[in-house]
Amino acid sequence: MRAPLSKILYVDDERDVRVVAEIALTRIGGYEVRVAASGMEALDTLRDFDADLVLLDVVMPEMDGPETLQAMRMNPATARLPVAFVTARHQPRDLHRYRLLGIAGVIAKPFDPMSLPSQVLNVWDGLTRPAVS
Repeated sequence: MRAPLSKILYVDDERDVRVVAEIALTRIGGYEVRVAASGMEALDTLRDFDADLVLLDVVMPEMDGPETLQAMRMNPATARLPVAFVTARHQPRDLHRYRLLGIAGVIAKPFDPMSLPSQVLNVWDGLTRPAVS
């Protein structure tokens, strides 16, 4: 059984999107949120921020979402940390590829700031439900 979701790292190279997400997740969702502008910054942030969940943009310069996820999986400290992609690329073939990478879920961009916390909670709840066989 997972503990309740309380700490989120939101990673996006677009400043305005980071600001909106941070406001929505802190004020509406009540989460403790840190933001990062790049994959490298996310990896640095995770060294001293014990996130429960990482929300990761797919398309970013230098180190994109899948590359950041791969780097996280190679580090024992972050290897099992749940990651959801936040992306405008959410066609069925994209979703299939993301699932193969082992992500927890996908949140479509552009997102509605008022519903972002509930979308994040749906991803989290999907992690805590037992698998049905």
